[in-house]
Order: sequence, then structure tokens, then C-alpha cells
Amino acid sequence: MSDETQTIWVTQEAYERLQEELDHLRGDVRASITGKIAQAREEGDLSENGGYHAAREEQGKNEARIRQLEDRLRGAQIGETPADDGLVEAGMKVTIRFDGDTETETFLLGSRELLTMDSGVDLDVYSPTSPLGEAISGKSVGDTATYEAPNGATIKVEIVDAVPF
Repeated sequence: MSDETQTIWVTQEAYERLQEELDHLRGDVRASITGKIAQAREEGDLSENGGYHAAREEQGKNEARIRQLEDRLRGAQIGETPADDGLVEAGMKVTIRFDGDTETETFLLGSRELLTMDSGVDLDVYSPTSPLGEAISGKSVGDTATYEAPNGATIKVEIVDAVPF
């Protein structure tokens, strides 16, 4: 694992979805872009060939996404959907209330890969290894936890709800 690879918790379904996307990008998408580049090269002068430059840019974006997916899949920890027992752990939709506040905040404790593009779910995502994630992991609904914010402030939160995502 590279230094940039972080362990991310994903369900088997999310892992398979990411693997399918990776296979598609490596196969059909890569072949299509290669064809566009070859066709543009046949047209001659590449310095003023907009199609060539667009295809090269598309190729760069595709290769970057391939590297990102490879890195995420390498760092993936496949797990089952957590139990609906009110215990905060990766894969849970957690609702907290900051000390002294009346409003709550709901987020996913896990990784962005758990959110599908077509799910229509708009949640913030916090890593279990973030200061907040580490502070609330293992806690139950009704518990409080404190953590240190990046600015050095100590923040206290109450766990209001925790359900499987």
C-alpha cells in the first residue's frame, strides 16, 4: 500500500460496484479513447487538432480515475452492514448534537464509496479515523464524546441516533 492509500470500509456491493467501474474504465473506455487519439493522429498536424487535445485530456482524466479506483480498492476493507443496535461504527448513519446546540447533524461514518451516484442521498461523510470518527466509534445512542478539532478546540457531542446506512 502506498502512503496515500487509506483503509476504507465498504460493503461487498460497493466493492463490486467499484470493481465494475474500474473494469469498464480499463476496457471499453480506455479502448474508445485510444481509438479517438489514433483517429486524430491520422488527420495530421496535432498542434492545432482540437479532437486530439480533447481525447488526450479525456485520457488523462480516465487514467486518473483508474489510479484512484485502484488505490481505493487496494485499501478497501469489506464488511457486512453493521447491526442496528445503536452502536456507532463504520457503515452507520450517525446523528449528533454539538454541546450547547439544539440542532443536529447527520452524516455517514465510513467512506464516500458507500454512497452510490444514483442513490440520491446527500450526506456528509466522516472517516472512522477522523478526530470525530475516532471519538464516537464504539459509543452508543445517548453517549457523549469529546474530540480535538484541527484548531485545537475541544468539542463535545452527544450521539442522538446511529442506524445502518
